[in-house]
Parts: sequence; structure tokens; C-alpha cells
Amino acid sequence: MILDELFSVKKPIIGMVHSLPLPGSPKFRHYRLEDVYDYAVNEAVKLKEGGVDALLIENAGDIPFVKSEYLGPETAACIAVIGERIKREVGAMPVGVNVVANAAKHSIAAAKAFGGDFVRVNQWANAYIANEGFVEGASGTALRYRAMIEAEDIRILADVHVKHGSHAIVADRPIPEQATDVAFFDADALIATGFRTGDPTRPEEIEMIRQGSSLPVLIGSGINAQNCRELLRLADGAILGVSVKNPHSMAAPTDPAALRAFMNEVFELRSML
Repeated sequence: MILDELFSVKKPIIGMVHSLPLPGSPKFRHYRLEDVYDYAVNEAVKLKEGGVDALLIENAGDIPFVKSEYLGPETAACIAVIGERIKREVGAMPVGVNVVANAAKHSIAAAKAFGGDFVRVNQWANAYIANEGFVEGASGTALRYRAMIEAEDIRILADVHVKHGSHAIVADRPIPEQATDVAFFDADALIATGFRTGDPTRPEEIEMIRQGSSLPVLIGSGINAQNCRELLRLADGAILGVSVKNPHSMAAPTDPAALRAFMNEVFELRSML
């Protein structure tokens, strides 16, 4: 299984490094770029020391997000610098990239530049209506770009029924069918999410995704110390974000105590596997 190749444990936990605003985004004017880099590295170190198994860098401070065609190359460049500095601190720990909104090529470019291991892509197949507008599946152009820059070793973790939008445009395709599509378009692992960041992933969504594909399934939203045992019994791993921040916001720093409480639950669950 692809997760065994990427991670050294069962039920891996991928900690989110939510970046402060980057150049090109409206709120960057309040920050110095060097401070943005330092913040990301500090977050990565806290997550590693807290016991997570991998890291995922996201341009979370670039609100409001735009579709990839309106996103400049400066975003990928800055994420690449963040990734290189994080890799220098955390060593062999797997590190991935998610440039939103759905900027798969930017993510792959940044990961290639610093030696990243995987990317998350929120809309890999089909299409949906998001805050940013009509968002199409990125798989066709992203896989061609990945091949062009000789980056096939970068794995694709893809959302099936992505949060923060409406899937009315493909409402005739149930979640198992959408999972089949994402797998057919060469994703390596599938991600189940809630309706928005921080909302718990529904157990029935995980089960529906499994009906459509045999690929591993990760929790992509809302996992916390209270629900992690239930969700991780159904899924193969999870992406951990706002539930271990104080307050529960992408803009807040990681709370080491909350992270320890969460990982203690995970360690205990693993001991029973």
C-alpha cells in the first residue's frame, strides 16, 4: 500500500503547517517574509516533537483564495523555500504541499524544488462550485506537468468530495462513483472531508468512498482527540489541523498540550492494532 511506502507507521498522522500570508496575497502587507518562514519552521518543529508522522504545508494565510490560473509563481517559490527550511529541521520526515485553491501544478512545482514527498489536491476529478467559482478537476494537466518535470515520485493525495463547495453540478454521481473517478485518474490515496475546515468527517462518507475504490483513505477534516479512535478504525490515516490549535483556527499556532492529548489517543489505538 502506498501509505506503507510514504510512512513508517500504521494510521499515519499528517500535521498541517498552515502558513502565514505569502507575497501576492492581500494580508501579506502585515508581515515580513523572513517571519513567515520562521513561523512555518516553528510550527513544523512543534508538530514533529508532538509525534506526528508527516507534515503538509499549505498557504492557509492567502485568504481569499483564488483559482490556480490567478495565482502567481511567487506562491510556489515561497512554499518551496518553506519546504526546504522545514526539511533541514525535520530530516527524513515526509513533507507534502497543498497550494489552494486547487493549484496542483504549483504544489508539484514546490514539492519538486525542495524534495517533497507528496501533494494534496482538493479537486482531482469531476468539478464543483466553490467560493472561488467553478473549479475543474486538475488531474489531466497536473499529471502531464508532473511527468514533464520528472517528478513522478511525488505522490498524489486527492479529496473525493471536497469541503467548502457545492457538488450540485455532479449530483448525479454519488460519492462511490466520485471515488472511482479519482482512483481512475491515478490518485495514490483518497481523502474524506467534512463540509468545511474543522467539521468532522462523517463515518458514512468514509464507507461510501471505500465502496468506490480500494485505495487507502485518509481523514481530511475535523479529526480530534474525542473522535479519532472511531474515525481511524474506519480510515487508514488522517490529516490533523485546527483541532490542535488554540483557538481552533488555521491562523492560530499549534497548541503542544492539545497535540499531545491527540497523539496519546493515536498511540493507544496503534498499540491495539
